[in-house]
Amino acid sequence: MFKPLLASWLAVSVALPAMATTLDPDQAQARDIFSQLIAFKTEIGQGQVPVMANYLADQFRAAGFPESDIHIIPYGETAAMVVRYRGDGTGGKPIALMAHMDVVTAKPEDWQRDPFKLTEENGYFFGRGTEDIKSGVTALAANFIRLKKEGFVPTRDLIIVYTGDEETSQDTMDDLVKHHRDLVDAEFALNTDAGGGELSDTGKPLVYGLQTAEKAYASFELTTHNPGGHSSLPRPDNAIYELADALKKVQGYRFPVMWNDTTLASFKVLGATTPGTLGEAMRAFAQNPHDAAAAEVLAAEPSEVGKTRTTCVATLLRGGHADNALPESATATINCRVFPGVAIDTVRNTLQDLVGPKVEVSLVGKAVSSDPSPLRPDVLAAVTQAVHSIRPGVPITPVQESGATDGLYFRAAGIPTYGVGGLFMQNSDAFAHGLNERIPVKSFYDDLAYWHALLIDLAGKPASK
Repeated sequence: MFKPLLASWLAVSVALPAMATTLDPDQAQARDIFSQLIAFKTEIGQGQVPVMANYLADQFRAAGFPESDIHIIPYGETAAMVVRYRGDGTGGKPIALMAHMDVVTAKPEDWQRDPFKLTEENGYFFGRGTEDIKSGVTALAANFIRLKKEGFVPTRDLIIVYTGDEETSQDTMDDLVKHHRDLVDAEFALNTDAGGGELSDTGKPLVYGLQTAEKAYASFELTTHNPGGHSSLPRPDNAIYELADALKKVQGYRFPVMWNDTTLASFKVLGATTPGTLGEAMRAFAQNPHDAAAAEVLAAEPSEVGKTRTTCVATLLRGGHADNALPESATATINCRVFPGVAIDTVRNTLQDLVGPKVEVSLVGKAVSSDPSPLRPDVLAAVTQAVHSIRPGVPITPVQESGATDGLYFRAAGIPTYGVGGLFMQNSDAFAHGLNERIPVKSFYDDLAYWHALLIDLAGKPASK
């Protein structure tokens, strides 16, 4: 999801006023779908993603989508789902629309409310996945159903792509791109799981971020080896000490400062409204990314450092095998967020050169890097119009996120991808992956209207003169 834009706006959450309970038929249907989706325990290991996919398939069938355009692709215990809304072909290649069906594990005993029951309370919807990202799943499904009911015929095919393991291995998206490209191929993709708007602590819309780039996720293991021996006969060569020395080298290293059109544009917009030294540094860096002093200020701010360079940090540690034995090996996991356009091997080689030949550096699992997506004028114009239809006049800026989504795989496969989620939230309400996840009720219904406007703008026929 869209990360907080302004670190200085960290305010105590205030309850939003409850919105009216009167819903139009489209809103009521969307709320019912949302409630059903929250109830599916689509955590890893539960096997519920295919069950949820079949529920969604039933909704699309009932709305008139033919069986031939509804695809559920199993993958182990999970699945992906692809639904095609046929257009008349006058508008070019399809547009892909993305969300994921899985959620991060939630322990009911730790929550104040049942995480797998949609609860509406004090102007919020509570439940696991409300923010990340079953609201997005709902917005796409509900709008396909609404547009079909309205008789809308797009100028190009619209393709919903629901993945089933974005929160873990991302294998379903990898599989779709590699083995089912014909189902998901598109001119560009719009991702509900990135981008979005920020509200002040009083509910005022501050800024909307259109995500055009994201950092790659890559973990490396640093391992030292040693013959070991009896702990009563210690030697200078010790696997744990050697690993500790290597970790200190990683801690002290900074990857080079980097930038792209997205980050410079983002700092320019955000610098205009961010107070104090941080805002000054944003403006200075946007004007001159070679400004070392500005880069230092940004590097000292956790929410901003990832926008200026690759970052690597130690996250896991293990070593030795017995209290009374010298360690035969020691291993640390280093998690890196790789700046767009930087190859994963480049990062691995940098770490290897840094820690030296006695330490083995190896990639954990797989990692995918990608370049930023070019800022398309048609996407920017449509997003601007759709955002202003729900939040008039709010400034819009391209953003690069330090996290990673399934959009990374589309970009790597040559499909430009844009994070254009329509939720507006306060920083203090961002509990995705955490306890008591929630979104404002108003933002949920605004998101429905936003996507309706966006899809019609990008795939509708121009008004006759």
